[in-house]
Amino acid sequence: MVIVTKTYTPRDFPPFAVTVDTVVLTMFQGRLHVLLVRRGIEPFKGMWAIPGGFKRPEESLLEAAHRELLEETGVDAENHLRQSGAYGDPDRDPRMNVVTLAYLAELRDVRGFAGGTDAAIAALVPISQMLGEGCEPLAFDHKQILGDAIERVRVDLALTGIATAFVGPTFTLAELRSVYEETWGFRIDGANFRRSILADGGWVIPTGRRAPSGPTGGKPAELFRAGRKWRHGAPIRPTRPSSMKKESR
Repeated sequence: MVIVTKTYTPRDFPPFAVTVDTVVLTMFQGRLHVLLVRRGIEPFKGMWAIPGGFKRPEESLLEAAHRELLEETGVDAENHLRQSGAYGDPDRDPRMNVVTLAYLAELRDVRGFAGGTDAAIAALVPISQMLGEGCEPLAFDHKQILGDAIERVRVDLALTGIATAFVGPTFTLAELRSVYEETWGFRIDGANFRRSILADGGWVIPTGRRAPSGPTGGKPAELFRAGRKWRHGAPIRPTRPSSMKKESR
């Protein structure tokens, strides 16, 4: 039996565009920040937005994400980008039907950023200013994209070694603890955190050096580097209240 199929013609399907949006997260002055741009054109001119734009026909999604982030902010995160979601509500963009692929990058340090192409400015903005009730609105559905990215990182913190992506090659335990506190949204007891990190050898390795003294003086904090165990999991799990028990590892 011969099965006759209808010949495919592009005209049978309405066109839509594909864009990419990149959420770049970093710790700055002890707080979790996101890299945002002020839109310099309509729609949503003057509003904060996640860096992104339209995919070109000749490039892959990853290439488009890398290019748009570089063009709009000057930040090169090609080796850190990973897909974090897809959004296709037909009304998400007032110009036309647009499907966007969201990318996520966790960076230790974000420097030299500046607005480019259709971005008026680029800036690091505390996450606490952009999520939750009463916060400043974001263009398009970028508040949902940002919220979903934060939820992704919250889960990853408990399962993977992503926490070390936010700190430098050497770090204090207080700096590492602040990554968890800022992302999970609650305080962790410093002594319990230290016990959990140091209880099983391999999470962090002492360098024998100490951080510079703070403005108030006191004993400089010990510096550590990440051990190999982060490749296979994470040392703690989110628990409330802030007193983190040892068995939460």
